[in-house]
Amino acid sequence: MTLPDSMRAVEIKAPGGPEVLTPCTRPVPEPSPGELLLKVAAAGVNRPDVLQRMGVYPPPPGASDLPGLEVAGTVVAVGEGVTGWSVGDPACALLAGGGYAEYAVAPAPQCLPIPKGLTPVQAASLPETFFTVWTNVFERGALKPGETFLVHGGTSGIGVTAIQLAKALGATVLATAGGPEKVKACEALGADRGIDYHAEDFAAVAKELTGGKGVDVILDMVGGDYVPRNLDCLGLEGRHVSIAFLRGQTVKLDLRPVMMKRLTLTGSTLRARSVAEKGAIARSLLGQAWPLLESGRVKPVVHATFPLDKAPDAHALMESSTHVGKIVLEV
Repeated sequence: MTLPDSMRAVEIKAPGGPEVLTPCTRPVPEPSPGELLLKVAAAGVNRPDVLQRMGVYPPPPGASDLPGLEVAGTVVAVGEGVTGWSVGDPACALLAGGGYAEYAVAPAPQCLPIPKGLTPVQAASLPETFFTVWTNVFERGALKPGETFLVHGGTSGIGVTAIQLAKALGATVLATAGGPEKVKACEALGADRGIDYHAEDFAAVAKELTGGKGVDVILDMVGGDYVPRNLDCLGLEGRHVSIAFLRGQTVKLDLRPVMMKRLTLTGSTLRARSVAEKGAIARSLLGQAWPLLESGRVKPVVHATFPLDKAPDAHALMESSTHVGKIVLEV
């Protein structure tokens, strides 16, 4: 396949607001050994992209400086040593950067087939949230069928994925969201109870709904003053999993509940993990989550799409927090 020398992309001219996202022309990357080159049809927009644009979340060493952590498209070149993939295969991929472009390279272990019946736009909304939810809720949090799960930010990209996967795999699901309409959206996605954090005390509601027992696993992206409240509503052997800290990374804790209830506090980041670790997550998703997508039991939730050169508008929407689900750039 003959490829062009250059491509359209969106770069971060300098740290700042959405307006610093600027269309540019870049060389088409070449796949190194172990990598695939994808012609990008769509790229997901995620909160880490916003943080990178603001200058507080730089890409890891060796990664593209272009934003974009997930894409879907078609394989157009296969790096040395890659097996199981051919030119022309539809694929979606988790990236360390470089997704806001017409072409992107991805380590082959981090690539997955586009689930049957899904469009590239839908597929581009999957990798970042599915990798994150799977490793944090089902691996680190060890959520099991019959347990109770609480996710904060239920209408975020992470939230809509966590609600659906946890429910499909047999958990009782509670989700916090801001306002009655977002609460309804959570419940429409499968949450057994949406909790309006503007009007309700989520810890009190969680304890009431569990008959005082408390929840088993919490996925927290809020941090700050939410953490002590989370510990309050965890039950015996409960697991608290942190993935972000929108309300602050520093917390003051009373350790007595941790000891008395034998709680586990854990967390992770995804972007800096090794290709081997991300590949292991991808294999788990292919075996356990992809069948749920192909059967329709779990569905992509795409709130809005924008052309690539309207990336600033996509980021403005992301920062407004008015969306339900994912925002995607069409390339």
